[in-house]
Amino acid sequence: MHPLIEKALKEKRNLTEPESKTLLQHYGLPAPAFSFCRSPEEAVRAASTLGYPVVMKVVSPDILHKSDIGGVKVGLTSAEAVRTAYEEIKNAAQTKGTFSGVIIYHVQEQGTEIIIGALYDEQFEHAIMFGLGGIFVEVLKDVSFRLIPITEADAREMVAEINAYPILTGVRGQPPRDLDSIIRALLNVSHLVEENSEIRELDLNPIFVYEKGLTVIDARCIVIS
Repeated sequence: MHPLIEKALKEKRNLTEPESKTLLQHYGLPAPAFSFCRSPEEAVRAASTLGYPVVMKVVSPDILHKSDIGGVKVGLTSAEAVRTAYEEIKNAAQTKGTFSGVIIYHVQEQGTEIIIGALYDEQFEHAIMFGLGGIFVEVLKDVSFRLIPITEADAREMVAEINAYPILTGVRGQPPRDLDSIIRALLNVSHLVEENSEIRELDLNPIFVYEKGLTVIDARCIVIS
């Protein structure tokens, strides 16, 4: 069991986003460089180091859907904007639960959005899920599943069998996305969950996929059901 999961279980809470992204990086899943900040002053320093424009999101063990409570600010371009956003997020979060601070990272280039997830079932134990993000997963439910652990062949089948697969291979003059990076990400998630069976739900959504590489934009890891 990874120490971050062990710590969360002892404290009877789920992982925060900074913890989730640190866990992902340990298993070879790339995420943007980020900073966890507990004050407006820390946030301003972090934004300057990471480079404007930045994204700021609430960090709280109690708040899973950050945007629903006004806990996400995108495209902040100045120290003043960062200070204001920090206070707005803090005030919004404190009406809903514990406020631990904020996570800040540089705004990432838009890529094709995908989702990789894992869930636990009492009968079948852990399964891994793949699909395109956005409307494809929310409305069309265009996803594929396999039981964990998966092989490379399983991962390639998962990617190829969704209806939106042509979007990844290049359609209407669009360049193909980096399929090999998606395969690696699926295998790494399978390995992560296999080694940390305490995970009840893992939600990496969205992941931006580019012509070369990918990056995990948002991550949620649930260990307390």
